[in-house]
Amino acid sequence: MAVDSKRLDHFQTGIFARMTEKKTELERAGRTVHSLYVGTPDFPVSQHVIDALCQSAQDPEAWKYTLVDSDELLDAVIDYYRRRYGVAIERDMITAVHGTQEGCGHIGMALCNKGDVVLLPNPGYPVFEAGAYFGEADIHYYPLTKETDFLPRMADIPTDILKRTKFIILSYPSNPTGALATREMYEEVISYAREYGFIVIHDNAYSDIVHDGNKCGSFLSLEGAVDVGMEFFSLSKSFNVTGARISFAIGRRDIIAAIKKLRSQIDFGMFLPVQKAAIAAMQTPREVIEAQGAEYQCRRDALCGGLRSIGWNVPDSKGTMFVWAPIPDGYSSTEEFWEALVDRAGVLCTPGTAFGSLGEGYVRFALTRPVKDIQKIVDAIDKSGVIKHKKP
Repeated sequence: MAVDSKRLDHFQTGIFARMTEKKTELERAGRTVHSLYVGTPDFPVSQHVIDALCQSAQDPEAWKYTLVDSDELLDAVIDYYRRRYGVAIERDMITAVHGTQEGCGHIGMALCNKGDVVLLPNPGYPVFEAGAYFGEADIHYYPLTKETDFLPRMADIPTDILKRTKFIILSYPSNPTGALATREMYEEVISYAREYGFIVIHDNAYSDIVHDGNKCGSFLSLEGAVDVGMEFFSLSKSFNVTGARISFAIGRRDIIAAIKKLRSQIDFGMFLPVQKAAIAAMQTPREVIEAQGAEYQCRRDALCGGLRSIGWNVPDSKGTMFVWAPIPDGYSSTEEFWEALVDRAGVLCTPGTAFGSLGEGYVRFALTRPVKDIQKIVDAIDKSGVIKHKKP
């Protein structure tokens, strides 16, 4: 008799766990591996964030169950949203989650009934699908393609699907495509949400990593947004605290109440020293965050420009810490090219198919190495011969 539930038959091992296993396998074989597959920032955590955690951890009382988010933490989020995004929120519009990954993984259980429809991007981050599945929802994928600048076309979604929709997930700046949203797109989705009565959930993880002078804010800053939805606000990428798993669900009160009710059954709250670290992170001077964003752009330029210089026509990412690269000429599939890139160049990125069927024909690179290392990676790709048809 199998030990695991039939529910788990729906899933494969997480893509990044499998990538890590591949990396270990190659290194044990003595290969040099250039890892650009997982979005873990390589920038240091600010010392004031570390100090806040360590100081709190010295207090024995801090090691007890927290059970609820502290008023100090909630007020820090309120203050941050006012300063950073110009958005007014209140304490009962916020709840902490253990990273957006966990929040998205449970959102379907909090909001959906069996037979509800959830609208998800294809390509999109894998946990979006998992969260809908655990909520027993029916999934309808909306396509993100280069022809639409990787933005949804709400008019293409059938009316009968819209009438059954419980929520749509948007994720901009987009992982994996690196696309930016337009105000018009958000306004259109809000209008559809009002007309059909569904919820809008926005994944706000990369608003501080945008390129070429563009600016990104909060979905909740748009008129009517808080009436129809919420967003997950992650500290991971802006403040380099991925391992601490700090994120917040913020928005319409009844949605937040449903998330809190579910989490009260499975969690006893965020570790108080982590709450203190989160508070300190949100007090980081803005110029520090902007300087980090500028460095990400330098890395994007080194990778995209470098790859174009050796004959691989990779467009510039508009935002996030990722590059969405169409596979070069001469390959019939993502898998064929991905294997050639790993075996011949020692470069480990993520196959686009990990993000959905429309990821076929793409690979995703994470900008998690300094410029000098990225230049070496471009050189390794060039020397490997995987670019079959170079420009003259």
